[in-house]
Amino acid sequence: MLTTVQIRALKPKARPYKVPDADGLFLLVQPSGALLWRFRYKVFGTDRKLSLGSFPEVSLRCAAKT
Repeated sequence: MLTTVQIRALKPKARPYKVPDADGLFLLVQPSGALLWRFRYKVFGTDRKLSLGSFPEVSLRCAAKT
């Protein structure tokens, strides 16, 4: 499980990378420094992704409740 302190310490890299939280929720760290919440789920065996917004506009608590 992620904490707000861990999220604020994330640094951008040359390529986007994912930081998992729990139950399909993850944070996508972009090379520009943007932190984007994503949720991965399956519908009839097909992987889908849902965009929840960016951190800190969408807090960890709000993203985890979704």
